[in-house]
Amino acid sequence: MLMSPSSPARRKPRSLALDLVEALEERIRDGRLSVGDKLPTESEVMAEFGVSRTVVREAISRLQAAGLVETRHGVGTFVLDAAGADNFRIAPEQMATIVDVIAVLELRIGLEAEAAALAATRRSAADLRALREAQSAFARAVDEGSDAISSDVQLHMEIARATQNPHYAELMGYLGTLLIPRARVDTARFAGKGGREYLARVLAEHDSIVAAIANRDADAARAAMRTHLSNSRERLRRAQEAAQRSN
Repeated sequence: MLMSPSSPARRKPRSLALDLVEALEERIRDGRLSVGDKLPTESEVMAEFGVSRTVVREAISRLQAAGLVETRHGVGTFVLDAAGADNFRIAPEQMATIVDVIAVLELRIGLEAEAAALAATRRSAADLRALREAQSAFARAVDEGSDAISSDVQLHMEIARATQNPHYAELMGYLGTLLIPRARVDTARFAGKGGREYLARVLAEHDSIVAAIANRDADAARAAMRTHLSNSRERLRRAQEAAQRSN
């Protein structure tokens, strides 16, 4: 039975990054970390919480986007005044239905289509290597029968970084696994496909994006990203309509 727009989605386990964000946020809000304090180093956080460097960086990006910390390159990450830091926030409970997920996809279409275009014109050789590594990790995850969520997030994050505009990376880091609809709802089932077939289509869409960025073709990169995210939105819209008809 398809999920109705008002029914709770089957939740995936919360990400390690979200757990780390909440732990650090609690220390900031209860005063254990005060305004102006320097956060522990990446290595110290990794050791204390038993997480990877990628998890730490995603958590810090989310804290930056929430206005709780700022990173001064070559110096460290420092606590900011939290007053008014919650002006914009997408909480996990705001991603409980198909309608919620579609709303975030609509936000992403405008944001990431332009990010892909900027990445095509500004990416470095190192950025391109990181993109291709993320795409290879996605392909391996598909072959191994994984949901490929972490490598999917990584690919979109690398595109944001390749814009050379830190605001894109900070906002995308804040969204984290909210970037990936199947982290919230079973998009393969809604698309009427098996998981591997669905992810193979996503992989092909990613290939088009990466190829355009590699070729420094901003128009093609913009169009490929828009197509990729629009396809996800339309699959969910069809699922929503089918659910409404069945009620």
